[in-house]
Amino acid sequence: MKLSDFVVEPNSKVDLSKIKTDIPNQKITKEQCERILSKNIIKLSEIQEKLYADNKYALLLIFQGMDASGKDSLIKNVMSGLNPQGTQVFSFKEPSKEELDHDYLWRIHKAVPERGRIGIFNRSHYEEVLIARVHNLISKQNIPPKLVSKNIWQQRFRQINDFERYLFENGTIILKFFLHISPQEQKKRFLKRIEDQTKNWKFSIGDIKERSFWNRYMIAYQEALSSTSTKFAKWFIIPSDKKWYARAIVSEIIVQSLNKLKLHFPNVSAEQLDELKRAKEILLQE
Repeated sequence: MKLSDFVVEPNSKVDLSKIKTDIPNQKITKEQCERILSKNIIKLSEIQEKLYADNKYALLLIFQGMDASGKDSLIKNVMSGLNPQGTQVFSFKEPSKEELDHDYLWRIHKAVPERGRIGIFNRSHYEEVLIARVHNLISKQNIPPKLVSKNIWQQRFRQINDFERYLFENGTIILKFFLHISPQEQKKRFLKRIEDQTKNWKFSIGDIKERSFWNRYMIAYQEALSSTSTKFAKWFIIPSDKKWYARAIVSEIIVQSLNKLKLHFPNVSAEQLDELKRAKEILLQE
């Protein structure tokens, strides 16, 4: 897999209409992708243990996408081998009154993982330049009018970049994934949710209303992806019409990114080795 094909390079201009939502490489099969995923689930488990023991880095995974793009199932499948004690998942919904009384990154910063842990954001601070933009929600955020810039979205892109740079410079590795599906595939998934009683709970009429804003969302996503993919927090656009393909790609990106950190278990000092030896002798003499 050539993972560079999925990266949004810093300062590049994204046109989602020109990026495939289906499998760009038709030679790869579902069976091959499932083998890649199975292999990477094991690798992630091994790497997570080193991440925790090393205790120098945190990993933050951000997932964005239109409704029914597969965020929930991807997180469930790709992260299935992780130790829950070292993993935390946050799904950011409409801000509460308390959250609205703070800056929009306040609730996000509280949820950032500590060193040694993996944090997963199912939707994130990017909602503040997506749904807030599509539905013009700035007026509900209690920001003093004189502080609302005419270029509010460019201002927020800068603030988000500054925030993510700050996290990176303090040891948080950030990987951001946009799950790219077609409106045709979303329609199929919505119909499946309606027709399958076990999936009815995942659907609401509001999903249909949001679908009518598809083009506005694509414009908002394009600008967000173009403006906030940086060398310290890159975006990856993942073709997601085939869930099995998206899962394989995301798992491979995470594994390769973590391997670059060259994580290892802490070295044990001579004094600690002596203590271990004495502890072993005590236990054997019981």
